[in-house]
Amino acid sequence: MDIVVFGAGSLGSLVGGLLAREHDVTLVARDPHARVVTERGLRIENAVQTTVSPEATTDGRELEADLALVTVKSFDTESAATALAMGQFDAVLSLQNGMGNEEVLSAHLECPVLAGTATYGAALREPGVVACTGLGEIVLGAPDGGSSAVADVVATAFSAADLETTVSTEMPRRRWEKLAVNAGINPVTALADVRNGAVLESPARPLARAATRETARVARAGGVRLSNREALAALESVATATAENTSSMRQDFVAGRRTEIDAINGFVLERAREQGLEVPTNALLTGLVRTWESENVTSRSAGR
Repeated sequence: MDIVVFGAGSLGSLVGGLLAREHDVTLVARDPHARVVTERGLRIENAVQTTVSPEATTDGRELEADLALVTVKSFDTESAATALAMGQFDAVLSLQNGMGNEEVLSAHLECPVLAGTATYGAALREPGVVACTGLGEIVLGAPDGGSSAVADVVATAFSAADLETTVSTEMPRRRWEKLAVNAGINPVTALADVRNGAVLESPARPLARAATRETARVARAGGVRLSNREALAALESVATATAENTSSMRQDFVAGRRTEIDAINGFVLERAREQGLEVPTNALLTGLVRTWESENVTSRSAGR
């Protein structure tokens, strides 16, 4: 399968690199990462150790492939969709944080758009080097749920490259469950400057669990069956499995980059207001992160 990975940062480089063991992969990345990959290949370290030689470019326009894998930050989805619309793809899969990305992609593209979640841990160590900080699973399917022949084809291709992959007919619940986990882990670990495992213990645990419970309640109000128990179990599971990892939002804080707060806790807050619900923990976390951004990020439209 020919695959384009649009937004090859940490996760995109790891998944793209693993896929390159079996498929023809092109990474759309920034320099100097793209240049180093072109010159010396992509080295994967830690839980998986290998070196692969995907194509790499900084220009995501006018590309053609069987699949476009989108891994940009949520606030860059619009620009990614615009660039992808200049090319030709049989399908697109979003492996992004937050909600709303698939809708943006579908508005620009004529091909099928799939939703996905990934629990692989990834960290871009330096140009041309990505660490697999934890093995995980990719779950994908139709964004609105139900069966998808396209999802089956993509999953078969991923499995052929030894990526643990599952096709789900319940992607709305899966997406909200992931959102509930991110709402609990990302802002808490970023604001407190701690690793993921901190949310398993007090004083961070009650705050993270409150954000997760509120997210599950908003999901149910929107017709998605996600109990508090299921959401909290997912939070505990992910935080335990990634206890030593640094969340993506904490990485953004350290680098002084814009975060994905608007597509995570901010999304929960927006949906809650539409439904007439109160989500005080998500509102607090959203306000604190946005305040940090206003003082520490040069432009809220900058960065990927």
